[in-house]
Amino acid sequence: MSRRKFLAASMAGSAAATLSLTSGAFGAALLEGYPDGMGVLVDMTRCIGCRSCEAACNKEQQLPAPEMAFDDPAAFDYSYHAGQKRRTTEAAYTVVNRYEIQGEEQPVYRKIQCNHCNEPACLTSCFVNAYTKTKEGAVMFNDKVCVGCRTCMVACPFNIPAYSYSSAFNPVVKKCVFCHETRLKNGLPPACVEICPQEALTFGNRRDLIKIAHQRINDNPGRYVDHLYGEKELGGTSWMYLSSVPFEQLAFDTTLGREPIISNVKGFLGAVPMVLAIWPALFTGFHLLATKNKHGEGHQADHPIQEDDKQ
Repeated sequence: MSRRKFLAASMAGSAAATLSLTSGAFGAALLEGYPDGMGVLVDMTRCIGCRSCEAACNKEQQLPAPEMAFDDPAAFDYSYHAGQKRRTTEAAYTVVNRYEIQGEEQPVYRKIQCNHCNEPACLTSCFVNAYTKTKEGAVMFNDKVCVGCRTCMVACPFNIPAYSYSSAFNPVVKKCVFCHETRLKNGLPPACVEICPQEALTFGNRRDLIKIAHQRINDNPGRYVDHLYGEKELGGTSWMYLSSVPFEQLAFDTTLGREPIISNVKGFLGAVPMVLAIWPALFTGFHLLATKNKHGEGHQADHPIQEDDKQ
């Protein structure tokens, strides 16, 4: 086979792979969630920042011991980057952050974990189908097929998926799994919900939780902001929040709108599988051209591959 034909075949194969990957990535862009899916209502007016939920998650998912003990209040002052609050990592699927709000006598605590979106951007952006949405509401991740492209990290509007940089041989994405395998699929609440001493976390059918949340807002005028975060944001999420202060003061993104995020990033994410497919072919072409020039064959248009080229 000639170099030119070999290169053409490589590019053609990559183009075909690109079309296949791109179509597969967005084939299920509109999942519409599951009407009978479960969820959790987080009432931040009840949270006292005890971090029991962090400890329960750590034990349930058999995660490494934290850098700071779960009863160490100094953890609230710790940040991975200057000026930023703690975020979820490969070793912590949920974290609680403290916010000092001007005019409020007590700090407000916010629990952060995967929100298990009804129409997950991580799922629809993954071109190897490493994500699935279960009927119970959990967004699950299969590390056996993950290729480490981290497209899901770019797509997630809540900045949740964390990358396992600690492993050079198995660098995969880590995040909250809603305790699906050990609890959720058996009708049991997640470990973090079960342990909460203040009943700040309420587990149940998502539709019922929405009713409970609005009932609390109506029955307690002045206690809550008149909004249930996660009810409609980006098509809705399984984890929803009630707050006594404006959500933007607790680092919630209040500009997301109701349309699933995937509708706004399809063009960008579509280029990711294309790059991954074409890049090897481009390097192959560069290598062949360099070899061709090295052997002084640049003047020949279609020269057969020599034995020394095959070695």
